[in-house]
Amino acid sequence: MSSSHDAKSASVPPDYFEKMYAADLDPWDFETSEYEAKKYAATISVLPRSRYQSAFEIGGSIGVLTEKLAARCQSLLSIDVSKQAQGRAIERCRHLPQVEFSILQVPHQYPTRTFDLTVVSEVGYYWGKQDLQTAQQKIAEHLEPGGHLLLVHWTPYVEDYPLTGDQVHEAFLQEVGTVYHSLVSRREERYRLDLLERF
Repeated sequence: MSSSHDAKSASVPPDYFEKMYAADLDPWDFETSEYEAKKYAATISVLPRSRYQSAFEIGGSIGVLTEKLAARCQSLLSIDVSKQAQGRAIERCRHLPQVEFSILQVPHQYPTRTFDLTVVSEVGYYWGKQDLQTAQQKIAEHLEPGGHLLLVHWTPYVEDYPLTGDQVHEAFLQEVGTVYHSLVSRREERYRLDLLERF
């Protein structure tokens, strides 16, 4: 069975996000939504360690989650493809010297260092299937043994996105038993959360 959705194999390009932020600096209501606030609280609460040495946030957007993550991190690298969004994040996290920012497009670009925490929150469904597979490989390669991978994604179907949140999580869960242990798997009404630990 084929549909137009299956045919969307390419990742969402960076200019999609620049247009979104140009029209609205907070297009997904990260700052004001009660749903987002509760989801962020749930995201932070599942982290097993009180402190991470070197964390990596893929797709930090305007920095609302970045600021919350920073409280648990010795160092945190937050990346995004949108300069507009990251400019806002830099302002928000100005008081947090442990946070570093960079404009990078994963999986085509990836930091050379390793991490003990990688966060993929509301970003995986923007990847096409091939980029998702490449991202999975890069994430695993750069996650230290015993390090944690935290996945959080909206589950309803969105016309613009190449993948659904469920497809993203199922792809990573296929690596449980070979690359990861599963520590937490939680499904809420509109999002799901999975916490994996690297072998």
